[in-house]
Amino acid sequence: MVALQTWLRLGRIAHGPLFRRVSGQGKKVGADRLHDQEVARPVKRAARAAGVRGDLTEGERHRLFAGHSLRAGLASSAEVNERYVQKQLGDASAEMTRKYQRRRDRFRVNLTKASGL
Repeated sequence: MVALQTWLRLGRIAHGPLFRRVSGQGKKVGADRLHDQEVARPVKRAARAAGVRGDLTEGERHRLFAGHSLRAGLASSAEVNERYVQKQLGDASAEMTRKYQRRRDRFRVNLTKASGL
């Protein structure tokens, strides 16, 4: 929360997008939201630096790790009802949300036990 409050204060952000372009050697925060490639570049650099999936070629890793990876990671790791994931991601259908869910364990919550049976 402290980091978020600091970002809002220093960026003079009262409303609108939270994640914005920073320019002027980190001294000016723009009014527009970040574009997908502005998120993808640091994700790709971090994956490369961390040696994530070192078994892949550079081209394969470049294609697989991007801002999309963050979206899929959120959809896959969220331990909440799928409709909440769908709403958070802004997906129009549950089918689209399921495309982002890579390895979600659908049986983590035993529905029989949860219903009291």
